[in-house]
Amino acid sequence: MRKHIIRAVLAHAADDYPNECCGLVIQNGRRQKYLRCRNIAPKPTEQFSLAPEDYAAAEDEGTVVAIAHSHPDATTQPSQLDIAQCDVTRLPWIIASWPEGDIRELLPREGIKPLIGRPFVHGFWDCYAIVRDWYRQEKGITLPDFTREDGWWNRGENLYMKHYAEAGFDTAHGKLQVGDVIVMQIQANEPNHAAVYIGDGIMIHHMYGQLSTRVPYGGYWLERTITILRHIH
Repeated sequence: MRKHIIRAVLAHAADDYPNECCGLVIQNGRRQKYLRCRNIAPKPTEQFSLAPEDYAAAEDEGTVVAIAHSHPDATTQPSQLDIAQCDVTRLPWIIASWPEGDIRELLPREGIKPLIGRPFVHGFWDCYAIVRDWYRQEKGITLPDFTREDGWWNRGENLYMKHYAEAGFDTAHGKLQVGDVIVMQIQANEPNHAAVYIGDGIMIHHMYGQLSTRVPYGGYWLERTITILRHIH
C-alpha cells in the first residue's frame, strides 16, 4: 500500500469522524490516487454505503483498484460483513481506524480475479499469480504456490529458476506454444518476471505496481527474456 494513499485515507477518516468515511483508489499506469466518496448509509457512524454516482465518476478517472473505509472508535479488525463484501468485490479493502490511526489491508479470499486489469498486490496478485490463475482457468491445472516476500529478486533468492521444475515445467524448445511461460529479467540481477504466451504473438503478464494486461511479445520483452518454460506434467 503506497504511503500517499495511507495518508489520504487517514486524513479522510479524521475529517469524517465520527462517521465512517469511504473512498476509492484508482490507478492510471503507475500512478495511484485516492478519491473521497460520499457515505450515504442511514447510520453513517455504524456502516458505510458508497454513493453509486461516486463509483461511476471514479471509473471515469481510472481503474478502481481498492475500496477504503474507516472504523470510528474501533480497531481495523474487519467485520464479517467487511469480509463478505471484500470477497464479492474481488478488490483489496483498506480499513482505517480513527482516532487510533491504524491501517489494515483486507484481501478477498475466494474466486479468481479477472486476469486483465487486476491491481498489483505482491504475493497475491503478481506475475506468478497470473501464471497460476491462467493455468487454472484455461488448463484446469493447479500449480503450486510459493512463499515470496517483496523484493526477493534483490536478495539472490532466484525463485523462478529454483522452483520451475517443481511446478511441472521444463525448458521449451522450438516455436512458442500457447501456455509457454516467458521468464524475464527486468531491472534485477536475476530472472524476476514471468508472462504466459496466449498465442498470436500476445502474452499476458502483470508488472510490479501496474495493472495486469495483454501485450505483444517482442522488442523490450524479447530482449529481457532469459528462458521459455513449457508445462510437461
